[in-house]
Amino acid sequence: MQMGTRWPVGAETPDRLPPGVVLAVRDVEAQLAEVDTAQWRWTLTWLENRPVVELDDGTTIRVDHAGEVTVSFEGSDAPDDSL
Repeated sequence: MQMGTRWPVGAETPDRLPPGVVLAVRDVEAQLAEVDTAQWRWTLTWLENRPVVELDDGTTIRVDHAGEVTVSFEGSDAPDDSL
């Protein structure tokens, strides 16, 4: 695993994120529009050269071996959404 970076909800994403992951981040943030996320942060790490982005609430965005972006939510073993 390679460490990445952290950034606040609503801020610019790191430049090295693939467009599909950026889209997934923005989609999750749009779903949280009515939630106070002022103190929430995204954490980016790299696993096998693929990004793993996790929000403080446990929402996780991954890119699989085929390049498909999935979003899973805390407490769920399977992805809830594929982009």
